[in-house]
Amino acid sequence: QVQLVESGGGLVQAGDSLRLSCAYSGLSGYAMGWFRQAPGKEREFVAASSWSAGTTYYAESLKGRFTISRVTAQNTVYLQMNSLEPEDTAVYYCAAGRTSGLLRASVGNYWGQGTQVTVAS
Repeated sequence: QVQLVESGGGLVQAGDSLRLSCAYSGLSGYAMGWFRQAPGKEREFVAASSWSAGTTYYAESLKGRFTISRVTAQNTVYLQMNSLEPEDTAVYYCAAGRTSGLLRASVGNYWGQGTQVTVAS
């Protein structure tokens, strides 16, 4: 049974940093990533990591502020978010996909339940 459980969300001030964690189980050989959905907006891709963690992908607008990493041996993927802005306020979802490309296209993804990140100005 596949499970993805996010943690680490919360309320922070603009300029702060936050690290999200996603503990997953029941998966092997999957790419892992993060998406987010702001109020009234569609869910959007944030970052992805290949199974080997050798390749990472980011939404262009988030490059330089967000960093994805994973510890395969611990079945955990992280999203380090720096210099947070009120526009980063959203529910952040952990996702797993058969390949990085499929994950980014949201084709056949497994999803976590989401964790709320709120950035106050």
